[in-house]
Amino acid sequence: MMSTLRELIPGTEHWPRFVTNQSERFEARVALVEVQDSPSVFFNGMAGSRMPIAVSHGEGRAEFANDAAIQTAVNSGTVAVKYVDNYGNPTMQYPANPNGSPEAISGITSTDGRATVMMPHPERVFRAVANSWHPDEWKEDSPWMRMFRNARKHIG
Repeated sequence: MMSTLRELIPGTEHWPRFVTNQSERFEARVALVEVQDSPSVFFNGMAGSRMPIAVSHGEGRAEFANDAAIQTAVNSGTVAVKYVDNYGNPTMQYPANPNGSPEAISGITSTDGRATVMMPHPERVFRAVANSWHPDEWKEDSPWMRMFRNARKHIG
């Protein structure tokens, strides 16, 4: 929904819209993503983090107007999250990229970092117990909790 409001949010002219997955199916699975260096207040200090995340959507493929628009988004430094394979490489391969988004994009932020959209669901896996497996050192929270703490810290 937020991506359809991009005309109202400053610095989001480069945002895609999210459309039907390339598989033309509802995708419900766990995927691996890597946080990119971006101005997103949600991902402050998290660049390089690779974490499992819940995917649960039928319309998660980022669709840009054309190839030039994809490159504009990539070159803007606002791509916040990418799907990666088991080796940590950005991927277009299904099912590691469950919706077929170009350039492995799974999240993008506004130019000032105050608004971020993404189709995987960190809110479903921010507690360690919500993950089918997690390392013992995760204790109560998964690494996704930092995203929500970053947002809280930003607003004061």
